[in-house]
Order: sequence, then structure tokens, then C-alpha cells
Amino acid sequence: MTEALSLIPKAEARQSMKDFKSDQEVRWCPGCGDYAILAAVQGFMPELGLAKENIVFVSGIGCSSRFPYYMNTYGMHSIHGRAPAIATGLSTSRRDLSVWVVTGDGDALSIGGNHLIHALRRNVNLKILLFNNRIYGLTKGQYSPTSEVGKITKSTPMGSLDAPFNPVSLAIGAEATFVARTIDSDRKHLTQVLREAADHPGTALVEIYQNCNIFNDGAFEALKDKERAQEAVIRLEHGQPILFGADNAKGVVRDPLTGDLSVVAVTEENQSRILVHDAHNPSPTTAFALSRLADPDTLHHTPIGVLRSVERPVYDTLMAEQLDSAVEQQGKGDLGALLAGNDTWTVAG
Repeated sequence: MTEALSLIPKAEARQSMKDFKSDQEVRWCPGCGDYAILAAVQGFMPELGLAKENIVFVSGIGCSSRFPYYMNTYGMHSIHGRAPAIATGLSTSRRDLSVWVVTGDGDALSIGGNHLIHALRRNVNLKILLFNNRIYGLTKGQYSPTSEVGKITKSTPMGSLDAPFNPVSLAIGAEATFVARTIDSDRKHLTQVLREAADHPGTALVEIYQNCNIFNDGAFEALKDKERAQEAVIRLEHGQPILFGADNAKGVVRDPLTGDLSVVAVTEENQSRILVHDAHNPSPTTAFALSRLADPDTLHHTPIGVLRSVERPVYDTLMAEQLDSAVEQQGKGDLGALLAGNDTWTVAG
């Protein structure tokens, strides 16, 4: 068992999906992709075999942030953009908990941008599910940090001028140790990615393309339509050649001069150049290059799967070791005495 799960108490009895459903009425717009994600997470949780009293979901603000209400675990609906910071405090102080963050593209990448990148670089033992629908859904359809240039919304009637974030690229640039992308409607793939994220020691960020059928319907249709998806979706598997399309007729190669990655039609001449995916490569260079294959309009060449999964010391463990060392050297402190003690600061007149 990995460090990510080794300290968390196990469930006394076998669990089912029903055990993780709360008694709250699920209230999202009919047809929202959040329903599919919720069902996948509730169905996956029993696999962990953890006591549900030791699982916590922390959310910020947004449609996705209702998630804790619908999970029969502990949870907290926190404040806008601050879920990673709150979850960091919880994870570092209670290593016996499995802590999950549920956030959206607006919540995580706008007001919460700094909290997200610092959680990633610290490698706190968190699992962050970033629902990306490329729009502000809860506030009724304004453009978000992932909306494409030219997006017509209520707040950009002449089209958005902002260059969008690529959440996966951002996470890799922030030195995240686990970065993946999946799709709300592909339950099998979503569950597999969740499984790998849960097993990872440290911060795992999973971007989930999620359809908002009210304010941005069809944003990812090219990746969901069976025929179009075959030519658009690049499914990444560690140790396997990066091939896709009908009969694997397309592949990803590296330009020997620039080092950039590009998509080519596979031929006998270039077959030996097809890149083999290495999610465990210590260097983030290739993972970042793969993330850049997703074009702004998401019409073709979009990698899904685990782009990066590497090991680095976990922040929670390092902090616990520091505290143990301090107690060993100096003895256990008295918090009550500290709070009731003399003034810390002296202000000269």
C-alpha cells in the first residue's frame, strides 16, 4: 500500500456505492456533467476500502462545489478559491484522513490560482478534482480562465480577449507530481484515473472536462462523439507508443531540431520515431509538451490519461518529521502557556 493510504483506517465492513450517497437531494441542472462525475466518485470510493469517517471532501464556490453535500463522508463547502489552502491545513494536521478537493475552472484558476499552484509545488497529500466546463456556470454564464479567445458570453458580448489557461500545463509548470486529464462521460477512464490519483503519494491533480449544457453546451463534443473522438482523443498509457485514430494511423513524434512534439500520419519511415509515453520521467519537459497538443478549441489532438506521475517527498511527512525532531530536541510545547503568556511585541512610544 502506498504512503498516500497507509495511515488511514480501513473500513470494518465491505462498502458499496450506496454507502457513499448522502441523504441530500442532488440539485444540478438536468443533464449536467457533474452528475456523471458524482456517480463515478461514489462508485469508486468503496475500492479504497477506507473508513468513510476518514474521508473528507473540501470544495470552494461554484456548481461543482456542492459535491460535499452529496458524499456521505465528512466535508466542507469552503470559500471561493481557498479549498486547497483549507485542505492543506487539514491534510498536514490529520494524516489519518484521505483529503479530496473539488473545484472548478473559475474557482481554482481565477481567485484560487495562487492557492492551487502552491499546493501543487509543496506536494501536499491532496487529491484535487478540477471540473473544467470553460464557463462560470453558477453565476450564469460569464467567461472563465479556460474559455477560448473570442468566446461570446454575458460578460464578453464582443468576444473574450483573454488567452486561456491550460490547467494541465499549469500544473506541470508548478511542479505537480501527478497530473491527469479525463472526461465526465467516460466513466471507465475517469474511474481508472481516480484510482491512480488515490494511490499517488502527494498532490494529484485531475482535470475533468465537464459539460455545462446550459451555458456552454457541447464544448467538448469533439471528444465525446464516437466517430470524431477516435480522431481527436490521444489516450496516454505509460510504456505504450502514443498512437490514435482509426487503426492507430496517427502518432506523436518529437522534432529532432526543436524538440517540440507533433502529430503525424504513421508510415514505415517514421514508425520508429513514435514517442513511447513515460509518465514517470523525472523531467517534466515531455509531459509539458504533450499537454500543449490540446488546441484552444479542443477540436483535435487532445491527450487524456496520466501525463505525469513521479515521486517526491510528501509535504505532510516532512512536516511531521520536523515536528517530531523538535519535540525530541526541545520537549513538547505548552500551547496554553504560549497563548496566556506575555505580550510577544513591544511597541516603543
